[in-house]
Amino acid sequence: MPNRLAQETSPYLLQHADNPVDWWPWSAEAFQEARERGVPVLLSVGYSSCHWCHVMAHESFEDQATAALMNEKFVNIKVDREERPDVDAVYMEAVQAATGQGGWPMTVFLTADAEPFYFGTYFPPEPRHGMPSFPQVLDGVHRAWTDRRGEVAEVAGKIVRDLGERQLTHGTGEKPGEDELAQALLGLTRDYDAAHGGFGGAPKFPPSMAVEFLLRHYARTGAEGALQMAADTCERMARGGIYDQLGGGFARYSVDREWVVPHFEKMLYDNALLCRAYAHLWRATGSDLARRVALETADFMVRELRTNEGGFASALDADSEDPATGKHVEGAYYVWTPAQLREVLGEADADLAMACYGVTEEGTFEEGASVLQLPVAEGPQAEASRLESVRERLLAARAERPAPGRDDKIVAAWNGLAIAALAEAGAYFDRPDLVAAAVGAGDLLVRLHMDARARLARTSKDGRVGANAGVLEDYADVAEGFLALASVTGEGVWLEFAGFLLDHVLTQFVDEESGALYDTAADAERLIRRPQDPTDNAAPSGWTAAAGALLSYAAHTGASPHRTAAERALGVVKALGPRVPRFIGHGLAVAEAALDGPREVAVVGEVLGDLHRTALLGAAPGAVVAAGPPGSDELPLLAGRGLVDGRPAAYVCRGFVCDAPTTDASALAGMLS
Repeated sequence: MPNRLAQETSPYLLQHADNPVDWWPWSAEAFQEARERGVPVLLSVGYSSCHWCHVMAHESFEDQATAALMNEKFVNIKVDREERPDVDAVYMEAVQAATGQGGWPMTVFLTADAEPFYFGTYFPPEPRHGMPSFPQVLDGVHRAWTDRRGEVAEVAGKIVRDLGERQLTHGTGEKPGEDELAQALLGLTRDYDAAHGGFGGAPKFPPSMAVEFLLRHYARTGAEGALQMAADTCERMARGGIYDQLGGGFARYSVDREWVVPHFEKMLYDNALLCRAYAHLWRATGSDLARRVALETADFMVRELRTNEGGFASALDADSEDPATGKHVEGAYYVWTPAQLREVLGEADADLAMACYGVTEEGTFEEGASVLQLPVAEGPQAEASRLESVRERLLAARAERPAPGRDDKIVAAWNGLAIAALAEAGAYFDRPDLVAAAVGAGDLLVRLHMDARARLARTSKDGRVGANAGVLEDYADVAEGFLALASVTGEGVWLEFAGFLLDHVLTQFVDEESGALYDTAADAERLIRRPQDPTDNAAPSGWTAAAGALLSYAAHTGASPHRTAAERALGVVKALGPRVPRFIGHGLAVAEAALDGPREVAVVGEVLGDLHRTALLGAAPGAVVAAGPPGSDELPLLAGRGLVDGRPAAYVCRGFVCDAPTTDASALAGMLS
C-alpha cells in the first residue's frame, strides 16, 4: 500500500515513503481519519541521521507483518523532529514526564484529539533486555483502546491537564548581574572535568555555548580560570576522536568522557557553533590549534554540507556501508585498523600514523579498529610535513569508501548559525571565500524561506520550500546570521532583514505581560501545549538566541523596544544561570554582552581594511561593528561620522558614552579589550 510521504521535503520522511506502513505526515486529515475509523494514532518521531531510528525502521517499519498490524489498528503518523520541533517538544515533554527519560525514535500513542496516553522510544522486534517487542506493544495498546476506552481517555486527559499546569520559572524579568554570572562560573568550575576537559561524565557533548560564555567572561573580567577551562576543553576535543582528524569537523558527542569514541553523525549546528567558538578562542589567545580547527571546520561545512542551492545541509549520518561486510554500521567511514593503514601508507608511514593518531593493534573502537586522535603535540617541521602527506593519502583513501548519507534539508535556524560562523571566520582569517559562502546561504534564506511579509519557513530541500512555519529559533538564529553579515560586509540590507525578523519576534513570540518567549508564533498551529523551553541544549534555545539577536540589533539601531525585550528575556538566565549553567550557556554569553554594553563600533573607511578587521577582532563581549566608506548611510552607527584628518577612523561607544575617535588600529584594539 503506497503511503503519503512521497511528496514531502524531509529526507527522513522520504526514507519511509516506500515502507509497507501506511504513513501519514502530521496533518489534520490524519487525525480526522483516526476519528472516522475509531482507532488511535501511532506517532513516530525521529530524524534522518538518527542511528536507532534507522534500526527500528529496518526491523519493524519495513516488516510486512508488523506494518499490517500497524495499518489495521492505527493511523500512523511520521514526523521529522528537525522539521517540526514544536510537535517533537510537546510530546517529548510528555514522554519525559511519564517515563523519566526520552530520546529518538520517539513512539507515542494518541487519541484522535492528539492527546497522548502511552509512550516509548525504541521498541525491538522481539522481547529483549526486559523490553516488550513492538508487536506486543501494538497489541497491548489496541486491547486497552478496545476494552478500556474510558480509562484511556481519562489517562490522556490527565496528561494534558498536568502538562498545562507545569509552570516555567521566568525569573523577575531583570537581566543577570555580576553576582549571577560569578555564580554560574563557579557552577561550571564544579562540573569541570580537569583531567579531560569539558563538563560532566559520559556521554560528553561539545560545550560550545559554555565555551563562548567562558571566553566572554574572561574578556570582561580577566578571570584566567575561565579562559583556561575554555582553552583546555577545546584542545582536548580537537585532539580527540570527536574531531575528524583527516577531514575536519566534529561528530555529535563522545560516548566516553575522554573524547575518544564519538557518536559519528555530524550535525550542521554543532559544527557552526564550534567553528565560531574556536575562532573566538583564537581571537582571545592566538592559538595555532584554534585557528587550524576553526578553518578546517569551516572548510568541512563548505565542502561537505553546502548544497547546490547555496545553503547548508542538516547532517551526515553516523552509519555507512562497511566494504568488508556490505552492512551499514556506525563509524565505518571513519575508523582504521593497522592493516588498513599499512595498505595505504606502507610500513614506515603506517608506523608514524599509528603513533601520531593513537591507532593500536587492539583498537579503540570495535572489531580492532581505532578512531583517529591526535594525542600528542605536533613534532618537528620535517615530521609535520611527513604527517601532512600521511593525512592527505589517508583522506584520499577514505574518499573511496562508501560515504555516509547526507540529510539535504535546509533548516533555517542552523543555516543562520552557519552564516554567522563562516562570515566571522572569513573576516578573521582573510578568507573571502568563506564570507561568500555565508552570503550565498543568506541569499537562499531571503529568496526561498522568507515570504513577502518576512515570515520564515522552517525548511527547504532541493530548492522547494517546506510547508512548516519557522519557530522562534529560526527567526533568532537567522537574524543572528544576518547581523554577522552586516558587520562583516558593511551591507545595510542584512541589518534590515534582521530587523524584519526580530519585529516578528516581538509581535508573535513574546508574552507582553511577562516578557517570556514561546517557541511557536501566536498564530501557529495549536498543539496540546504551546512549547516554551529557555534551556540551551544541542543548540541555543530560541529564547536565548532571540535575546542575543535583539540585544545586538538594539546596539546597531538604538531601538529601545528590542533592548527592553532582550533584557526581560534574560530574566530566565538570572533564574537558571547560577543553578544550571551548563544548560543556559548561550544565555550566559548574552548576559555578558548586556553587562558589557554591548559596545558599538563604527568604522569609517575601507570594509575589511585594518581598522574594520581590528574592530571585528575586538574581544569585548557581543560588541557590534558597522563599517563603510565616508558618507555611507548603509548602517545607522555610521550616521554623522566621517574621516579624521582625512584618514579612516573608528568610533567606540558604550552605554550612551563615546570615546574620542581613533585612526590607530592598536589604539582601537586597546579600546575593545
